[in-house]
Amino acid sequence: MNTARTAPAAGDGGDELASWPTGRLLAVAARLVEQRWTAVLAGMRLTHAGLIVLHLLKHGPLAQRELARRCEVTDQTMSRTLDRLSREGFVARAADPADARRRLVQITAAGRAVHARAVRAERDGTGAFGAAVANEQFRAQLVELITGLREDRPSQSATG
Repeated sequence: MNTARTAPAAGDGGDELASWPTGRLLAVAARLVEQRWTAVLAGMRLTHAGLIVLHLLKHGPLAQRELARRCEVTDQTMSRTLDRLSREGFVARAADPADARRRLVQITAAGRAVHARAVRAERDGTGAFGAAVANEQFRAQLVELITGLREDRPSQSATG
């Protein structure tokens, strides 16, 4: 996405940026971080979604439906993410020993290695990206913001 329309051009005063509504600041910051992080992950043959799945699987196998629930995506979206991770050799699917109708997904050695590389890349980020990632107070505020916004969502029964 071209950010020229959403952010002041280089050389514009910070005063204009400081006057933006908080929602716009968050949206632009999120897009810029996402663009940078997408490029880093692409170099590892990963996506944001794939990294989240690997993070969840590092503690043990999970069913596809449970992964979808934890990632807050549909089963179909999770299936596409798992197909890609499987093609890259980062996850494997196997029958659940407790219920043969269910498939469990587990991280492979290659998946553990790429997950560790991605964690290091995030931790060792450079420039403003690295500063934001390393700022524990900022991270805590983001967690608080996301938690509050999730709690404020209308319940499923109220919307449908």
